[in-house]
Amino acid sequence: MSFRFYSNMVSQASRNFAGGLFATGLLLIGFGFLVFIFRDIFAFLAAALFFFAGAGCGVTAFRIWWAQRRIDKMHSGGSEGYRENVRIHIEEYHDE
Repeated sequence: MSFRFYSNMVSQASRNFAGGLFATGLLLIGFGFLVFIFRDIFAFLAAALFFFAGAGCGVTAFRIWWAQRRIDKMHSGGSEGYRENVRIHIEEYHDE
């Protein structure tokens, strides 16, 4: 009586995983070789990426700061807590 601890599905899954891992390894080796060959181009691309990411962060920070400044001006201008054409309705329900 022989025991089989794996089925054909497990064998097929492990073969597919090994194939995918091998393809990923080859892609990483190829990409590393391209970076080695074209290091000036990739350095320029990395610098451009960091530049645009930094500019995007700066623009977003400025927009948040500008919006907060407008909100602060809106709250500090005139009498605090008063707005025209705003009515507060309070409905009270009493249990009788």
